Amino acid sequence: MTLKTYTHSPKSGKAPASMVILLHGLGANGADLIGLARYWEHALPDTIFVSPDAPFPCDMAPVGFQWFSLQEWTPESILKGVEEAAPVLNAYIDDMLKQYNIAPDKLALAGFSQGAMMSLYVGPRRMPKIAGVLGYSGALVGAESLGGDKIQKIPVHLVHGDVDMVVPLTAYHMAKQALESNGFEVGGGITRGLSHSIDEDGIEAGAAFLHRVLS
Repeated sequence: MTLKTYTHSPKSGKAPASMVILLHGLGANGADLIGLARYWEHALPDTIFVSPDAPFPCDMAPVGFQWFSLQEWTPESILKGVEEAAPVLNAYIDDMLKQYNIAPDKLALAGFSQGAMMSLYVGPRRMPKIAGVLGYSGALVGAESLGGDKIQKIPVHLVHGDVDMVVPLTAYHMAKQALESNGFEVGGGITRGLSHSIDEDGIEAGAAFLHRVLS
């Protein structure tokens, strides 16, 4: 499956030495997050940013795309959706790494909402190990399998608003606890007064995290 991709080339003008794949939320498209590259390129001048459309038309809006359906907001339904979308995302990651000749340890996934759920599921299960995952306003799916011997304990940075009415703050606490209890290094935190969105502080913290794991 070919995913339409929005691309932001390295600010340095050189061949990319690292890559950030941006994964959008429900009902959006790849254009929704590619603008973050303009804020991050100064910290990551040799990084290429790519942002694909999710593979499926959104079933809750007349426009936009989704990684999986959220018509049924149950743990079982969400896990099934993530598991079905994961091979599509993994194939996309493989294609991007090959196309730009990027080593897996120079790849970071950055996702918002549903895109963060996909990042947090796929990232630790990638072989070889990737550089890390940056998740905004997301949730951890498949926490019960994080103790498996094929799980990669990559750095994770989570940012969540305390007035998020779409993905409750409890999702942040549950993700942090599950990841840390399974040996992951988890950074980030809770932003006071932030709803289901990304603010300037979160963007700056994301830049610092990506610079650290990709440098």
